[in-house]
Amino acid sequence: MSELRQPEADLQAPVQAQGPVEAQLFGAAGEEAASPSSSSSPVAPSFSACAESLPQEALTVLKSHLVVFLLLKYRAKEPICKAEMLNMVLHDYEDHFPVVFSQACECMQLVFGMDVKEVDPRECTYVLVPTLGLTCDAVLSDGQSMPKAGLLVMLLGVIALYVDHAPEEEVWEALSVMGVYAGREHCIYGEPRELLTKVWVQEGYLEYRQVPHSDPARYGFLWGPRAYAETSKWQVLEHLLRVSGWDLRSFPSLCAEGVSDEEEGA
Repeated sequence: MSELRQPEADLQAPVQAQGPVEAQLFGAAGEEAASPSSSSSPVAPSFSACAESLPQEALTVLKSHLVVFLLLKYRAKEPICKAEMLNMVLHDYEDHFPVVFSQACECMQLVFGMDVKEVDPRECTYVLVPTLGLTCDAVLSDGQSMPKAGLLVMLLGVIALYVDHAPEEEVWEALSVMGVYAGREHCIYGEPRELLTKVWVQEGYLEYRQVPHSDPARYGFLWGPRAYAETSKWQVLEHLLRVSGWDLRSFPSLCAEGVSDEEEGA
């Protein structure tokens, strides 16, 4: 992780991503900063005074490096210590840890579908766990895979909004806001068509079916049995609405459906 030991040089130069994953993170940073997200990360996002003392570009660099550090710890299945984050990533920018950590946690949740959970308040130790308890990233056997639960949560939410059956063309249009396109390799999610129509279908998270009586044939996505077993439509929609900063009360039909889902699951 020697590349994480050069923040001074990075902060003196224009922001330039060093690889495809970092490029994705730098691109996402501006969108997150502009969104009214009220994500429930382990650090309260009320550090505007701290953030204002460094240029946004510098904060973006630090956040990107911290996200890469968190991903490396996740791959190694190691706990995350605040002292190590300060030593390996922030160095002389320790005073900016609260805002950088908060933004990194939000990025991990939105892009990778991973929540940062505090396990030892005295030692300031954290672990990464999949959002909503989804286990699709439980095994990263090749040591190179990126957590993909964030994309799965987004997809399950799109399907739920289409009353359980989302037309394929609408799914790809919705995922395009994340830079995900059918047949185009993605630096984090790989080849998305194969992931959606084969990998997650085989794992039971999705069903990929032809629309009845469609000619020419058209296809759509449905929730699979494993998705129903690990989460619920209400939990997925509540999560997506929360991270987007929208008020759940603005969607009375979703609230009513959520109550129904919870009663059925009780």
